[in-house]
Parts: sequence; C-alpha cells; structure tokens
Amino acid sequence: MLISFNFKAVADENLSETELNFYTGMFDFSDNKQKAGLFGLEHQNEQLFRNSALGKLSPITGGFLTENNAFYLYTGVQAEYDLGFIKITPSFAPGYYNYGNGKDLGYPLEFKSEVKMSFDLSENSHLGMSYNHISNASLGTKNPGANSYMINFLKKF
Repeated sequence: MLISFNFKAVADENLSETELNFYTGMFDFSDNKQKAGLFGLEHQNEQLFRNSALGKLSPITGGFLTENNAFYLYTGVQAEYDLGFIKITPSFAPGYYNYGNGKDLGYPLEFKSEVKMSFDLSENSHLGMSYNHISNASLGTKNPGANSYMINFLKKF
C-alpha cells in the first residue's frame, strides 16, 4: 500500500491570501487652505469575497495620516468589477476622524465614499488611482467634507 501526501496543496488551502493597498496622495485638494499630503494603508482579505447582485463584495479596513497629523481609521465594504486588465473598485467605509492640526470636518464619525481604478502589473500586484469624498452626513454642527485623490499600489500576499 502506497500512501502519498501533497503538503503544498494543504498549505495552499490554508493560506489566507490578503491584499494590502499602499496609497499616497492629496487630502482635501479642493481646499487651498487645508490641502495636505497623505499616506495610507488598506487591508482586504481575498477569502472574504462574496459574489452578489452588486458585484464581487469584500470587507476593507484601513487608515491614513496627513502631513498635518489628521488621521482617519475606517472599516467598510468594497465592490470589485473586473474589466480585463482594469479593475473598478467603488467602496463605502464609515470611520473615526481626528483632525490633529488639519481640517476640522465637524464630527468624529465620517463616511468615506471612494472609487478606484487599477490595472495589473503582475498576477499579484496592481497600480491605480482613486478619488474619495469624506463627509459626516450633517451629523455634526458643520459638514465641510473633504475631497482627496491618491495613487495606489496593491499587493497580494
């Protein structure tokens, strides 16, 4: 009796493929007095994708820091639409915003709506651009909002 075992198949089956999005850009570029450079990181787990009528959905978690020490920590959902070598990825994520020495958005709870377009560099990496709007939906006494654009480098591990 010959017994063989494929360790690679077991390792691949138990491996959690994760994608990290490293991004940098301009926070609130439309406000000349408050615009600031930003750097951020976002995580998405490939195993948590679900196909739905709205597309391929998955949870996201991330945050960014501006040069004025404002930061935003968020968790939400993204949809992914694969158009060949280009991907369109809209997302929505509520989160906690602290303005540090930067722009006061009026309330700690803010909502980020974003659209990202990326293309394949290789099987495990993508390069893209994204645009987002952050707003508190008039929960605070003021709601100036912020518009930002970013360059994204996405890498699967």
